[in-house]
Amino acid sequence: MGEDDKLLRGRFTEGTDEGVERFTASVAFDRRLYRYDIRGSVAHAEMLAAAGVLTEAECRAIVDGLRGIERDIEAGDFEWSTALEDVHMNIEARLTERIGEVGKKLHTGRSRNDQVATDLRLYLRDEIDAVVTLLGEIMTRLVDAAERHAADPMPGFTHLQTAQPVTLGHHLLAWFEMAHRDRARFSDCRKRLNVSPLGAAALAGTTFPIDRSATAAALGFDGVAANSLDAVSDRDFAIEFCAAAALTAVHLSRWCEELVIWTSQQFAFVELPDAFCTGSSIMPQKKNPDVPELVRGKAGRVVGHLVGLLVLMKGQALAYNRDNQEDKEPVFDTAATLRGCLAAMRDIVGAMRPDTAAMRRAAELGYATATDLADYLVRKGLPFRDAYDTVGRVVRHAQEAGVALADLPLDELRRVHDAIGEDVYDAVSLDGSLAARDQVGGTAPARVRAAAAEARARI
Repeated sequence: MGEDDKLLRGRFTEGTDEGVERFTASVAFDRRLYRYDIRGSVAHAEMLAAAGVLTEAECRAIVDGLRGIERDIEAGDFEWSTALEDVHMNIEARLTERIGEVGKKLHTGRSRNDQVATDLRLYLRDEIDAVVTLLGEIMTRLVDAAERHAADPMPGFTHLQTAQPVTLGHHLLAWFEMAHRDRARFSDCRKRLNVSPLGAAALAGTTFPIDRSATAAALGFDGVAANSLDAVSDRDFAIEFCAAAALTAVHLSRWCEELVIWTSQQFAFVELPDAFCTGSSIMPQKKNPDVPELVRGKAGRVVGHLVGLLVLMKGQALAYNRDNQEDKEPVFDTAATLRGCLAAMRDIVGAMRPDTAAMRRAAELGYATATDLADYLVRKGLPFRDAYDTVGRVVRHAQEAGVALADLPLDELRRVHDAIGEDVYDAVSLDGSLAARDQVGGTAPARVRAAAAEARARI
């Protein structure tokens, strides 16, 4: 980008070195902005005509020429030139070839600096809309699964150690909450992104009587960037997009880590269809959860792009600098990687097959209802710390006997504390433990069903 190019070398007496030409060219990757570049140019030309800078005939010729170039690109009939550096100059040069000298008038009142900032905002706006749609589809499938499994117990973990029983539906709604926050972040990012830099020109605005509000409205922006210096040099919107993408990728990675664990033979909580797994080149019995593993791995790539963009911007004085050519590849790759990961997770959530019997068996191990026994003793009048110590002795006794808490005889429990009565078994049973957590945000099946209904209304 910048103001040095093959069509604007008036003050230069030498041609550009071929190595420099290759080094500075961005057309190999920014050509994907062609559709947005043409949209912005059409809006700019129509505004120039309305302002009297172009005649109606000139405007029609430019717009028709741009539409023809767009058709050529989409048909694969457009020859991209590294010598012309970027998507903007390739399209402008082809326009002039196509319609003659009037094509050179298109750039009146603008710069490639505001042009690329506009293109990138338009591109990211579409990417955000696609991401928001994918997140909504994931959220719907999570709610569907949560409703099906609202009463199916599984162990809840802290430190990956059995902690307390929860239901699978409750666990899946935790994933839902992450996705819901992710979608909100992208929606907020879109609001700040959706202002038009077009008309800021190189950095100081233009002397021509342009109407920035008209081009902003034509391109679907909510308004215009308020300061021309900031308009051409701001990449907050790209960084914010990558930040939201990085956090979303981290959430997906956490889900995938759980799926990798859950699909192992040691857990066997979930089976993934063969379509989402691969085999081993040497071990015929293997069924590897490659898709979750790849999503987990790609999260690091997305996080890396965020860090790269932050470092890219941290030393730049106002206004535009050529450094900003380096913003596009990480943004493009972040968008493509995130969309691929979201599509994969949408399909996996819809296709995974939980083994609810295995989850129930696992929830009955590890003395997951010990806290329920402590709560039971507190309701009998013991201070919590005394109840905690008492239950510790009960758990040790159960471990030595090799039985679950619910399988200890009443007389043995009463020897630990005489406050324990017959009703203790309701407290320490798996289903009793779940049913007792009947508060907002709790794992009681009735609460999970209500939470799922509320979650569906939030999609």
